[in-house]
Amino acid sequence: MLGGQFLTGYLMYLGASPSQIGLVLAIPTLANVLQIPFASFSHKLHRKWGFVTLASLHRICWSATGLIPFLFPKEQWIAVYLPLYAVAFVANATSAMMWTSLVGDMVLPQVRARYMGFRNMVLNALGSLTLFAGGQILDRYPGGQGYHILFAIIGVLAVLNIIMFTTYPNLPLEQSTQQGLKSMLTQPLKDRSFMKASLFLSLWLLLQGIVVPLYSYIMLNYLGLSQGKVSAMTILQTLAMVVSFYVWGQWNTRFSNKTLLFWTLPVITASCLSWGLLSLLPTIPVLVLVHLLIGFGIGGFNQLVFNFTIGDTPKSERPMFIAVYSALTGIAGFIGPIVGGWIFERLEGSPYWMQAYGVALGTGITLLALTVTLARKALR
Repeated sequence: MLGGQFLTGYLMYLGASPSQIGLVLAIPTLANVLQIPFASFSHKLHRKWGFVTLASLHRICWSATGLIPFLFPKEQWIAVYLPLYAVAFVANATSAMMWTSLVGDMVLPQVRARYMGFRNMVLNALGSLTLFAGGQILDRYPGGQGYHILFAIIGVLAVLNIIMFTTYPNLPLEQSTQQGLKSMLTQPLKDRSFMKASLFLSLWLLLQGIVVPLYSYIMLNYLGLSQGKVSAMTILQTLAMVVSFYVWGQWNTRFSNKTLLFWTLPVITASCLSWGLLSLLPTIPVLVLVHLLIGFGIGGFNQLVFNFTIGDTPKSERPMFIAVYSALTGIAGFIGPIVGGWIFERLEGSPYWMQAYGVALGTGITLLALTVTLARKALR
């Protein structure tokens, strides 16, 4: 209820421009850059309680954005939202690194692929119900009232979420063999296979970020869909992700992380290219295809990247490997939505097809070229 199309819709309610929406969508990935200095410092922290503290700060700050319309005049809403959201996702980026390291130790390697697939499947199945409920609330109570109801629910669940974090096991962290930030940083930088894959995936995420995070914006602003219909599309995407977690998890028991990562790329590309079918077919069937493809592709991509960063990296140096990957992809992920928001802002007054599907189609063609040229070499 805080992310996806709900985030886009809430920002539009607060009066954000396309560029400001792109900036907000990009902040979480840029915050990942802070994982590099934090990775060397994290070895000195109590891993469990460091994670609990930072994850709690993320939940509290993001939930608190729902109070903005009550506490500030309308002209200040976006100005207040941006720093509060930024603090939330700086805390999230640093806590995510500790969570990844902790879960990597909690789950045995021989069952990790299937476990993460099952975990993500259950998580997103429940998420589909949440998306449906949130969409129904916003359709029944349009405008500010609907978001006030959502944030009231979110506030309660954020507290319960924090309480659950305290039940995590307190596993010891295997200390790095290196001393100091510089020597720790050299370990992933000297790993050619890791760096080649990470740099390519960063380029991919930059290009993908131009349009994929803005799917909801296109549907709400240019195609004129209601929040309920956008929620339905997001539910389809989530259901496709549920299936993908199981399928990619099963395939992951037979094929390597990088091999399967390569095969997620054509699926994501096909989703972007499918927007071009709006010139030939009715809107809803095309959007169903778009979201089924992106759900199956992104679900596999995210799961395999997680397995790649915790399964293909040395355990003692894992926090820094995770940090380097997150920093590289974070910079790329920051640039993509910013460029996308800038492009859509410049397209105001342009032909309808350019706004509705031109950017997505162009991005898909670019991703296709990248898939058939650099992808196989980078992920071999």
